Amino acid sequence: MNTRDISYTGGGKTLTGYLADGSNGRKSAGILLCHQGGGLRDHEKERARMLAELGYVAFACDMYGAIATKMEEAGPLMHELASNPALWQARDQAGIDTLKAQPHVDAARLAAIGFCFGGGTMIQMARWAKEMKCLVAFHPGMQGLPEKDDRPVVTKLMICAGQKDPLIPAEARERFLKLMADANADCVYINYARAGHSFTDKTVAQFNMPNFEYHADTDRRSWAAMRNLLDETLGPVG
Repeated sequence: MNTRDISYTGGGKTLTGYLADGSNGRKSAGILLCHQGGGLRDHEKERARMLAELGYVAFACDMYGAIATKMEEAGPLMHELASNPALWQARDQAGIDTLKAQPHVDAARLAAIGFCFGGGTMIQMARWAKEMKCLVAFHPGMQGLPEKDDRPVVTKLMICAGQKDPLIPAEARERFLKLMADANADCVYINYARAGHSFTDKTVAQFNMPNFEYHADTDRRSWAAMRNLLDETLGPVG
């Protein structure tokens, strides 16, 4: 496995992503990773390496050009993008373009996964990222979903969410499912009964927030569900 930081630009910012290349020199499927609300951290870099161990070329993109050192710093970073869909898409597209530019990536076999804010990014990408074979959102926030969205859903989407997630109240979950049904989307929503928010993040307990906690069983099961969808949509890794 080869790993390195990559500096690139997108949406008016200098960004620094993290590449984990497990291709062993072959053309392999490429996976984009989008980070949680605090920015690109060890959590996403570890997940990129986990994907590289499977033989993928994984690129953890940088959506902010910064890392929040405190919870109160994360809100403005997220809001800057959530309030400006064109900028949000531009930052995301810059990550996709950087992934596609890697010499061992088969640009015809691309997918993306995201966590928390990155999971919300996957929900947005489902409306425009036609080159992605599938998208997987882990514990995404679902606040602020519109009542109606006439844009088609153009790729397969999987949501892995905790029943106890305070960022997905029941009404938001039902609104999301209706939006997907209205779009006749190829969407799978998996509801994990004992899990809350950030169930993939072993460090989240430090923030001492109710129902923000790592949940090992859900982490393992949701990762397995992701792998099944990647196998279905991307075929053999190498």
